[in-house]
Amino acid sequence: MNETVLSRFLRYVQIDTQSDENSESYPSTSKQFDLLHLLQQELTALHLSRVEIDQYGYVMATLPSNLPPSHPAYGKVPPIGFLAHVDTSPEVSGANVKPNVIAPYRGGDVVLTGDPSVVIRVSENKELEHSIGKTIVTSDGTTLLGADDKSGVAIIMTAVDALLKNPSLLHGDIRIAFTPDEEVGAGTKYFDIKKFDAAYAYTIDGDTPGELNKETFSANTAVITIQGRDIHPGSAKNIMINAIRVMSDIIARLPKNMAPETTEGYEPYIHPYTVEASISKAVVKVLFRDFETVGLDKLDAIVKKVIAEVQLMYPKANIKLEIIESYRNMREDLEKDQRGLDTLWEATRRTGLNPEWKPIRGGTDGSRLTAAGLPTPNIFTGGNNYHSKTEWVSLFGMEKSVETVVHLAQIWVEKCL
Repeated sequence: MNETVLSRFLRYVQIDTQSDENSESYPSTSKQFDLLHLLQQELTALHLSRVEIDQYGYVMATLPSNLPPSHPAYGKVPPIGFLAHVDTSPEVSGANVKPNVIAPYRGGDVVLTGDPSVVIRVSENKELEHSIGKTIVTSDGTTLLGADDKSGVAIIMTAVDALLKNPSLLHGDIRIAFTPDEEVGAGTKYFDIKKFDAAYAYTIDGDTPGELNKETFSANTAVITIQGRDIHPGSAKNIMINAIRVMSDIIARLPKNMAPETTEGYEPYIHPYTVEASISKAVVKVLFRDFETVGLDKLDAIVKKVIAEVQLMYPKANIKLEIIESYRNMREDLEKDQRGLDTLWEATRRTGLNPEWKPIRGGTDGSRLTAAGLPTPNIFTGGNNYHSKTEWVSLFGMEKSVETVVHLAQIWVEKCL
């Protein structure tokens, strides 16, 4: 398997693995198995041990330690894990992805050939300035690219291959996992941490080269259901209850200064992101995000106040609110064991990058894994504009991520000397 991180990535993104948040199966789409089974085969071809895929689609494998018994760290290095998810966002089609390799990128806006109305603009992508003269990959503008997180998948596979080809790079046991359904918030729903058997882990699911993540939003989802009453418009006076109008008034009253498009950094947001509506019934799903978990209660109170105001306007409508817990900020738990964070910082520094801790305005599988007892910070991939047709990835970023993973494996050995 004489492949590069780029060749792997280009192959993986052409496999449609879009997940579906409305599905009741697990994984939410059977087509995710197309890539998961391929990865199982490729790990087997690399002669890793304990290669398996279970009924839920979790692929696991082990790259055994190559430390000789005479080495002073022999038997002391804890097993570490690397994880990436195979599914892509339900928000944009992942079928028939046509990756476009621009080598080198010469600067300026990038007009995507499949749909010239889709443009990756320099004004919206500061990282493009750092990519001039380097290779970037985009879609053709008719689909997303799939860098979230097939770049992470390609990075892990390439790093494993590099460690196998260079036995002088000493490492302990390394556990690998590829997971489904991260994009619909269920990536670790059936993940068996005990079977994975790692003391510390890393997701490869980040953004700009050098950016490392040890904290995420805390997250809830609010589901607002409005029951109306339908009747022929010609005889609707004082009878019809239009759930669409009720829904619209609720959304219109949500604070505009607390939307994703008006916030940044550590600022929280309230984000209505999907609607199913008819006159008789409307359902609005709203994301609550705050880096402070207690802040979610404040967002809850804001929405309840809005609902109460709208209920007075439509007294015959039945409005219900359900709050569903999604994930929690992982920083506090990660900082209880500084080893994994220190090794990650040093591994990134050794690649020649300037590492930077940056909060994720979102979440990763690491949030739930950390809460469940497996400390799991996140590593950059070089990807940008996830969940959109303007998604793109830097080959430089992917290659530096591969280097970071390889250095991590060695630094854990050094820490045990």
